[in-house]
Amino acid sequence: MPAQKARHAAPEIPPEGSANALLARDLRALRKTRGLTLSEVAQSLGRSVGWLSQVERGLSTPSITDLRAFAELFGVSLSLFFGHDVQDEAERGVVVRAGQRRSLGTSDTGLVEELLSPDLGGSFEMLRSEFAPGAELKTPANRPTEEAGYVVSGHFDIEIDGAWHHLAEGDSFRFGGKPFRWKNPGEEPAVVIWVISPPVY
Repeated sequence: MPAQKARHAAPEIPPEGSANALLARDLRALRKTRGLTLSEVAQSLGRSVGWLSQVERGLSTPSITDLRAFAELFGVSLSLFFGHDVQDEAERGVVVRAGQRRSLGTSDTGLVEELLSPDLGGSFEMLRSEFAPGAELKTPANRPTEEAGYVVSGHFDIEIDGAWHHLAEGDSFRFGGKPFRWKNPGEEPAVVIWVISPPVY
């Protein structure tokens, strides 16, 4: 006697590197970076753990309302969740074109960051950070990461563990797990390529 067919087919797993799979990786990475459990996030969103688990595996696609809730919960820009579309499928999850970078901030804060990495699922993220003239981080930040940066243009000051370092075009830095803050003392924007491990966005 042939085995009975299941009433409901199992959700189809999205292809590795598809837009849905990359969005799922981003959401999972953001949750883990913030030390939150599936249960905690589900409760904050008013959703079930099962639904969230399916979203993080790419089996369910969150609505725009859900994405707004994720953005608010994780403290990121809604635009972070868009931009996985590519013209050449071979480039998805591998290449980020200059005109398709995902923005992570607004000029209102004095810092605009663009994600240079294809997604947040790797062991590190790479950002293009542009600091407006006079912009500064007044309260030191401290996160369990290793970070490095390269000053592409402008002047950039960074305080690491209480010591200020004055950097200019071509200078670079690295630190890990230490309090830091920054400021742009110049009259032109400062552009820094910033690498953070593990990803924090």
